[in-house]
Amino acid sequence: MSSSESKKVEITIPAVSEFVRVARLAISGIAMHMDFTVEDIEDIKIAVSEACTNAVLYAYNGTKEGYIKLTCEVSGDTLDIQIEDQGVGFDMEKVKESESDNDEKGLGLGLMFVKNLMDEVTITSELGKGTRIKMAKKISHKLS
Repeated sequence: MSSSESKKVEITIPAVSEFVRVARLAISGIAMHMDFTVEDIEDIKIAVSEACTNAVLYAYNGTKEGYIKLTCEVSGDTLDIQIEDQGVGFDMEKVKESESDNDEKGLGLGLMFVKNLMDEVTITSELGKGTRIKMAKKISHKLS
């Protein structure tokens, strides 16, 4: 694949914990194809797992009727990932307030891991409509 080509992969999985590993495997394969380092691949897999697990646990209030859409776009040396659900969502303003108050009701450890492991992370959510997590990782070292 030439560096100027952009490729997109979309996967929709049930919002149940058993399918989070499907998302991990898919993202791992894409990242390996892009020549990310083993360490970066592990970081990406953890970030995707955390984002998907949040959707499993919170998006659909514990029901097994929802879905998680994982979109990966490969563009040059950057992997853009979007994870979205159509669940209950949450009020981003309240989350921002609780983070600034050092309250335990912030984004939680899982999403803090995501922010620390990826180069860019944007989280948007709307009550009653769902949550979207966009993250990006740039290849820092090519494998030889």
